[in-house]
Amino acid sequence: MLLDAHSFGEWDYNCGMPTFQHERHKPPRALQKPRSLVLVIAPLRSRVNLSRIVRAASCCGVGRIIACGQPKIDPKIARLEPEEVKLEVHRSLAPVLKKLRSEGIPLVGLEQTSNSESLFGVTLERAMALVVGNERLGLEPPVLELLDRVVEIPVYGLPYSFNVATASAMALYEYCRQFPDG
Repeated sequence: MLLDAHSFGEWDYNCGMPTFQHERHKPPRALQKPRSLVLVIAPLRSRVNLSRIVRAASCCGVGRIIACGQPKIDPKIARLEPEEVKLEVHRSLAPVLKKLRSEGIPLVGLEQTSNSESLFGVTLERAMALVVGNERLGLEPPVLELLDRVVEIPVYGLPYSFNVATASAMALYEYCRQFPDG
């Protein structure tokens, strides 16, 4: 059927497609059980990066975040709900990882290494600690030695890696994709 300019007045622009109504601040989806993911963050230089990571983790339903160093979180960015997320602060990363390992929690680093697995093909464990490194240094060799596995996000252009907050959000999303109910 050919349409001319006069036909558009009667045209169904949706063509039978659904319409969409914006729902600002839609309530969070309920999890069937609490997430068994612990997010462990090396000392970061930028409070903006840390705040963005905390916000992404909170949106993903992560209930336990361990931040090392002297973390400074911007509440306007993080929008952290203290009753929803337990934020622990420790001075250094290695003792935290050793304690988590003694509790039987697998340690999975997010880093580019010689034997890292692509995040896009890896099967994650429901109960695990995701370890995120510093913006400039990443996860340093002494920390890498403590990890059970390392996953990386493939990069297809420059620069050579994603920003730490972006990479953390991508890894959290993949975890949630694999374990959508908790």
